[in-house]
Amino acid sequence: MNIASPAERLELLAASYALGTLRGGARRRFETLAREHATVRAAALIWQGRFASLTELEAAALPDAAVWTRIRNRIEAEKEAQALARQRQAAPASAPAPRGWLRSLALWRGASAAGALATVLAVVVGVNLRDELRNAPAVRYVAVLQNDQSAASVLVTFDPKQQQLTLQRLGDYAEGADKSLQLWALPPGGAPRSLGVLDRSPALRLAAAESAVRAVPTLAISLEPRGGVPSERGPTGPVLFKGALIEKTL
Repeated sequence: MNIASPAERLELLAASYALGTLRGGARRRFETLAREHATVRAAALIWQGRFASLTELEAAALPDAAVWTRIRNRIEAEKEAQALARQRQAAPASAPAPRGWLRSLALWRGASAAGALATVLAVVVGVNLRDELRNAPAVRYVAVLQNDQSAASVLVTFDPKQQQLTLQRLGDYAEGADKSLQLWALPPGGAPRSLGVLDRSPALRLAAAESAVRAVPTLAISLEPRGGVPSERGPTGPVLFKGALIEKTL
């Protein structure tokens, strides 16, 4: 994949990777790019989070009648195959074996039904993926905040349309009951500026203006007293996670 390719190609590859349909050499090449480029890695993490929540957000829907027809055909084909197998076992050893085309008839019918069902499922998944891409947030800035062992701990994205930051915890760090995690912008040559206090949920959103994000090269998360500290004081506790904020150009 050309790393300078359009954003839509990266989004499609990241979605396919998270869905599991990107396989073989293409999947290995994508994983290599993800290790080398934070933007690619962040795109994969974003799509993994989206697909993980589909079961909660997807409205219940009844399958098309054709799907049930194909399922019934497959079941009938399997029953016929089992009946033929029982007949072969019950037949005398001297009896001639069934002709090749008759023996394989049930197998071919079952394979055809399975193929048709797989085609229907692929179309449904493709439609859902297309809708997900259309309604996806307009992520412009991403940051992967790491701990002192360089392990990804928090994924941060910024959506200029909604004017909000989204934070997703990736690690298993849990602050104490009397402590809070606080997100800081580290502008060049300026004092740290608080962007908000994190609650204990695995993902949350914080309101932020694009002007407050655009000129920030680095984000950091510190451990503070419960409820956080005033922005003008700056971090008072240890900085646990830190990472560069990157403007997406893909």
